[in-house]
Amino acid sequence: MRARTLAVATAVALAVAGLAAPAAVGTPAVLTYDFNGDGYRDLAIGTPKASGGTVTVVFGSASGVSPARSVNVTQDTPGVPGVSESVDRFGENVTSGDVNSDGYADLIVGAPGEEVTGKPRGSVTIIWGGAKPFTSGGMSLTAPTGEASGFGEGAAFADLDGDGGGNLVVVGDGTFWWYGDGKPTQGGALAPEVDFLPPGVRLDGVVAGRFSATDGNDFVVHGRIDNASGTTSTAYLGLLRGGPGDIGFSYSALAAGDTPGGTLFSAAVAGGDINGDGYDDLVTGNTGAGKGGSFTVRYGTSTGLPVTGKTYTQASAGVPGTDEPYDNFGAAVAVGDATGDARADVAVGAPNETVDGVRDVGNIVLLKGSWNGLSTSGAQSFHQATPGVPGAAEAGDHFGSSVRLRDINHNGKADLAVGAYGEDVLPGGYDDGAAWVLRGSTTGLTSTSATAFNATDFGYPVVDGRRFADTFGR
Repeated sequence: MRARTLAVATAVALAVAGLAAPAAVGTPAVLTYDFNGDGYRDLAIGTPKASGGTVTVVFGSASGVSPARSVNVTQDTPGVPGVSESVDRFGENVTSGDVNSDGYADLIVGAPGEEVTGKPRGSVTIIWGGAKPFTSGGMSLTAPTGEASGFGEGAAFADLDGDGGGNLVVVGDGTFWWYGDGKPTQGGALAPEVDFLPPGVRLDGVVAGRFSATDGNDFVVHGRIDNASGTTSTAYLGLLRGGPGDIGFSYSALAAGDTPGGTLFSAAVAGGDINGDGYDDLVTGNTGAGKGGSFTVRYGTSTGLPVTGKTYTQASAGVPGTDEPYDNFGAAVAVGDATGDARADVAVGAPNETVDGVRDVGNIVLLKGSWNGLSTSGAQSFHQATPGVPGAAEAGDHFGSSVRLRDINHNGKADLAVGAYGEDVLPGGYDDGAAWVLRGSTTGLTSTSATAFNATDFGYPVVDGRRFADTFGR
């Protein structure tokens, strides 16, 4: 049994009691990423490599997003716990949820490199949303046990135990933790009743979704498994089904040691209902499969996700581009309904794609969902040489290194946020990074009214290696 819990007996009793608590009736769901409660989702941009890490929130509106409506959050922001330090990686992952049940989405930020005296590295910081978001402080959670290193590598907020209330889930290098309903406390971390993580696993993240017919949400954990000597790693992907009962009992490994090399799912895992059957489907990228990379779709069912799925490369019929070595197709994936037809579409980044003979410009591809599953018919491709997309196709931009599909302007169609960690903002710059937003439409993505911004638009100085927009809150 691995790190079951350090919570006191009363906290365990309360959590167990919460398993049987009825779900709230008639309470409207809080819109995720709507931090100020105005009915528009906001765009959260993580830049973990900049001076300890930053999160920039650009507020959504009917006209989209603009740096004029934004706020920067760091560990030096008044009310935010902690102090910015170069190793923190604050913003390594970003998610949201109404953690304190006040009707506003809160910002949840992982900092797996955070130094904590007497404990392993890692923390998760929750900054409260509100009518004036991020001005009323927040709270920080650190490693519950001595073996919970890398606490905060991934986080999610969804109903794990099936009682209708949201639960904060946090993963570290080799541990999985969850918190009962209500505002979490430092002593309230719970581990699964059944230890399902294999020896040598190092988790990179966790994704929540309705991948099966459970009373709660399911959670996909992903990362890598090191061999006994620590010299090689292979992919690890597992499905933990939620609902009442012993957390961890219903678990299946989808990939565990059988996918060597390439992307180890660290940024390339996303979920959404592609075929409209009511179950979320899982998309995982693997840059080591095929010549230039690939992604795989596993369709959710009443009993969960299958071990195998359907894999696509740029050599697949209808997929834009050419399957070339080192394209890194599948390095980033996102799932969301860009067309508004109630079936999720899939965006795939190929940040090393050559464009018009220029290497490593980068590219994204959008494939559309249908009642029959993912379709390659009408697939789209965008890069910085696409008419309407701001910027220029330059070597080493790596457009598509991060992606996110969410409806920002509240028109029922998901908009695509794209990061390019290698974009050089000023002459002589190096990996400053930038972000773009392409709007969704009934026919797919459009470059009409596309916007772009970088760190200087939010008051940050240009710093080599900042890699602005390395991650997005998804």
